[in-house]
Amino acid sequence: MSEKSPLSDLQFFDRTAEYSVSWRRLPHWAQAGTVCFITWRTADSLPVAAIRRLFNKRQELLLQFGFQQNADWKTTLDSSPVSIRTKLHWAFFETWDSELHNAAGACWLREPELAEIVMKCLRHFDGDRYVLTDAVIMPNHVHLMAAFRNEELLLKQCTSWKRFTATQINRWLKDRKISVSSDGEFWQTDQFDHLVRDEDHFVHFRHYIRENATQAGLDDRPNAHYSRQ
Repeated sequence: MSEKSPLSDLQFFDRTAEYSVSWRRLPHWAQAGTVCFITWRTADSLPVAAIRRLFNKRQELLLQFGFQQNADWKTTLDSSPVSIRTKLHWAFFETWDSELHNAAGACWLREPELAEIVMKCLRHFDGDRYVLTDAVIMPNHVHLMAAFRNEELLLKQCTSWKRFTATQINRWLKDRKISVSSDGEFWQTDQFDHLVRDEDHFVHFRHYIRENATQAGLDDRPNAHYSRQ
């Protein structure tokens, strides 16, 4: 491995230990203390045409992996081997993330002040409620890696991050007489999360987050990209 993690005490996914998988629109994997790669997006980041493309691609992937396209596919997937679930879960993410990189929507997070609101929020309870290792604030979505003390904290903390930052961002926009949407929602409710399986996987995600920052021209903006040393 070409790069060693400076965070030698990180915990990675242990298939033999207890973990949970729950569904909203996306599957959520959680295991106490395990580093998790998380992505959440703005409410306007996937227009109707993009959502239609994602649905069609999901149907293709389900067939490719041998799943029937019916109402029970989630139940069938939950009972499948972990290796199959992981591969399909990641395939879903790659198609979803590629759509986000088309930078649809207002992309308000290009504004340095708004990116700073999100980054400060992510780092506020770092070392207390969770350990944040990396993060990047993209124009219409956020990538981060963090470890949580227990499984419930993952979804709870993501909800807390989004609620607080949405309030601050909407206030900033309102002061400038800018409306986000008719219902006032800034973030999409759901998010993607993926348990990091080992140190090589961790290094891969660190590079992925860093490359996202470079591609978006954020390397010189500390309020948009963070990596724990």
